[in-house]
Amino acid sequence: MKTIAIAGTFDSKGKEFLYVKSVIEGLGLKAYTIHCGVFAPLFTPDVSNRDVAAAAGMNIDEIAGKKDRSIGTEALAKGMEQLIPKLYAEGKFDGILSFGGTGGTSIVTAGMRALPIGVPKLMVSTVASGNTAPYVGTSDIMMFPSIVDVAGLNSFSTKIFTNAVHAIAGMVQFESAPPQDKKPLIAATMFGVTTPCVDYAREYLEEQGYEVLVFHATGTGGQTMESLIEGGFIDGVLDLTTTEWCDELVGGVLAAGPHRLEAAGRCKVPQVVSTGALDMVNFGPYDTVPGQFKDRNLYKHNPSVTLMRTTVEENRQLGEIIAGKLNMSDGPTALMIPLKGVSLLDVEGGPFSGAAEDEMLFNMLRQHIDRSKIELIELDANINDQLFAVAAAKKLVELMEQGK
Repeated sequence: MKTIAIAGTFDSKGKEFLYVKSVIEGLGLKAYTIHCGVFAPLFTPDVSNRDVAAAAGMNIDEIAGKKDRSIGTEALAKGMEQLIPKLYAEGKFDGILSFGGTGGTSIVTAGMRALPIGVPKLMVSTVASGNTAPYVGTSDIMMFPSIVDVAGLNSFSTKIFTNAVHAIAGMVQFESAPPQDKKPLIAATMFGVTTPCVDYAREYLEEQGYEVLVFHATGTGGQTMESLIEGGFIDGVLDLTTTEWCDELVGGVLAAGPHRLEAAGRCKVPQVVSTGALDMVNFGPYDTVPGQFKDRNLYKHNPSVTLMRTTVEENRQLGEIIAGKLNMSDGPTALMIPLKGVSLLDVEGGPFSGAAEDEMLFNMLRQHIDRSKIELIELDANINDQLFAVAAAKKLVELMEQGK
């Protein structure tokens, strides 16, 4: 029998969670209850809040005595982060479901994020229609809008609760079996302006028997890829689109954080890296571009996206940063430079054509990479030329074969 974990604040929403439990059991499934509220629950759970607090090295009585909501939320979130993956590894549940406002959502999603990719996880939340990045992170949590407050049983909430139960019930009951002929996994980074490159490379790699996962270099995409590399899922990395560093440096909207470009090297995963879309910083609609950039070379990619050409100085810094990240690598690494441009816009006559900018970037990479660790390959091609793309793919295959 499949088991669905129900996690939540059973002190303040006990009636609601009991209703959800009854719906789960009515479908012939088992419910496994985890209480992560501060005070005593309205029913006896399988896992108590004392257990959750202890997983974070804290005492629930001390937490309750402080009467500080933020302290309680933080402590129980830490406990869930430690306890939930442990309970899953012990086979206690097959999927996890929760309901909450901002506090409950913060507590339970901390545990959900710690579960492996693919484990069904569904959060019904009052914040599901807003910015969910702090709750979802790089995981595959499904955020389900609650429409109304999750406290209270009424004609709206019971329908939402029932739909959510049916959704996760379908996920746990009809879970697909892993493929028998598992292929080596390659992670590749792509942006709209490097799509031809990655398409050529992916076609070649798939012909060679590899499975290619493409991540859009939109901040979350880069973070997710790095997370999967850290988790041991990825066998090779074709990191051709490193544009997220432009946004991290200059202040664009698609930054992936200061640790982008570190996971593969640290985990000794073979990687081929290039300079895809380092000619641009990303902003939203034209009117949202910060005032200090209004006189820069701006390109309206579409009504929702405005691109800004990186300057010579910014490319100097980008070259130093990327070289520094690659020099940290403990695994097979190659850096490939496309001498005729780094994107579809960085071509002769294109809106971001910039010989001086590109030359500064390339020179900084040449000067700062550790040649004893990093192989440097320069091709007289644009990054989107088939010649360049296939060469990058072949180099990655070579590095992966050497590591066997």
